Amino acid sequence: MDQEDRNMNTGDSYNAWAASYDAMENRTRDLEAQVLRDTFLNPHYGNILELGCGTGKNTEWLSQKADFVTAIDISPKMMAKAQEKTQAENVSFIEADITEAWPVKPGWANLVTCSLVLEHIKDLSFIFAEGARSLKRNGKFYICELHPGRQYAGSRAKFETESGYQMPPAFTHHLSDFLDMAKAHKFKLLDLNEHFDNNDRSKVPRLLSLVFESGV
Repeated sequence: MDQEDRNMNTGDSYNAWAASYDAMENRTRDLEAQVLRDTFLNPHYGNILELGCGTGKNTEWLSQKADFVTAIDISPKMMAKAQEKTQAENVSFIEADITEAWPVKPGWANLVTCSLVLEHIKDLSFIFAEGARSLKRNGKFYICELHPGRQYAGSRAKFETESGYQMPPAFTHHLSDFLDMAKAHKFKLLDLNEHFDNNDRSKVPRLLSLVFESGV
């Protein structure tokens, strides 16, 4: 099969990927799920806003930590998979584009999670502005993304179809971009970690995770 690269918009890409997303081998997806669970060890986090819930790899787990979870995604087909997996009654699913105003009231969230989403977002300033608006004072903003070092080497989200590889839009964000945006929107960095395949620190990390606190 020709491995032809075909660019699609983000929503259409993930709609096309939804049927096979959970079944395919994906070390980035699986490692991020573990990173989230290792990061949030406390038993309770109040209201949680999950950006880019995808097929729900984290949604049910987050519901066990929350009073309420609002899970949003741009892809209705990915979100339908998440709804099939999620039995909790304290979860609301909303189809939404996070480059537009988020569907929560100011100061609603105690925790905002953003997992493997910002690779597809060009403008980080709006994301941090909405994070600051949506979070309570001292709320937490979790970001976990493909490590910039991987992106420098050409790695990006993609999936194979009969017509070749499909690739959602991808934008490289340097570590300094995240830190600069956080400072501009009055977030304090609480935690920064790099995550490696099989803890092999001789290789380029697979993921970068950051936790910020709002209103400082």
